[in-house]
Amino acid sequence: MKSKIKIDINSQIPLYKQLVRFFQDGVDTGEYKEGDFIPSMNELATELNISKETVKKAYSVLRKEEVIEASQGKGFYITARNRDKIKILLLFDKISTYKQDLFNSFAETIGDRAGITIHLHNQEIDLLEFFINENLDNFDYYIITPHFPLNPDIQKRVIKILKKIPNRKLILVDRFIEGLPGNFGSVYQDFENDIIDGLTQSIDLLKKYDRLNVISMAGSLYAPLIEKGIKQFCDINKMNINIIRQFNVGKIQKKDFFLTLNGQVDHDFIKLIKAAQAEGFKIGKDIGVIAYNESPINEIILNGLTVFSTDFKQMGELTAKMILEKSLRKIRCDFKLIKRNTFN
Repeated sequence: MKSKIKIDINSQIPLYKQLVRFFQDGVDTGEYKEGDFIPSMNELATELNISKETVKKAYSVLRKEEVIEASQGKGFYITARNRDKIKILLLFDKISTYKQDLFNSFAETIGDRAGITIHLHNQEIDLLEFFINENLDNFDYYIITPHFPLNPDIQKRVIKILKKIPNRKLILVDRFIEGLPGNFGSVYQDFENDIIDGLTQSIDLLKKYDRLNVISMAGSLYAPLIEKGIKQFCDINKMNINIIRQFNVGKIQKKDFFLTLNGQVDHDFIKLIKAAQAEGFKIGKDIGVIAYNESPINEIILNGLTVFSTDFKQMGELTAKMILEKSLRKIRCDFKLIKRNTFN
């Protein structure tokens, strides 16, 4: 009697990886129970008309992952030992204070139910592809921050790479990719609409200032999307806006409001604060200052730096709950104004 094992010889996925995925999926769905015997290497090679070496390689991976085990004189059987802990590959683009908040919240919520492996792709698409190809059959979930240049060709390649991962195992965090089909999970920020929401939350305070200055230097992947949202907000509310590409300390004026997109303590931020102090302006009264993305140090800078920020702790918690509840969905995270001394 033939087994139900199927492979696609025309697929770009290697045959041994198809076999590995087939048995892993069978265990996950309950089609294969602990103790169930599977065909021998010779039987499966003959049935599928493939080489025994291909089957041997697949069974080797499955044994390493403790999906199957060998019984002397009886053959290979399914073992459930690999299901004791959820195996998670986390592919961050980089480490930052807010990514640390995301991870800490995720790890606290998932608890000891999972084993987590972390790699950094550093926004290099070749590195992303390498990590996914090398680990395609080794984890139960793949959590990825898909932060790469918005160039259309690069984004198409990102989608092609991510499609290699089964939807039920994929969770994108911090950014949603519209062009990726399927029922994968995603917990994300919406850069364009989030900033509109944040500015709307602060509309009464913004009316105290004459002009909105956006410090947006090269280096931020999503500055164009954030700027688009800011311009839309200013058009609706008839506010003056000035996008600053190269900060000039001589341009600072009383009743100016500054939103810096590049970070809390970069060179241009420091120039801004020095220029305000040189003019004798009181930050939070004469000029307003808001940074983008929360960080623990914001409570200290200037006796409290106001920020617009996604709730990264919520992002980590929701991601973990998706896995624990086995219910992948797409959730836009909260985005809020955290009001402190520099804007009141």
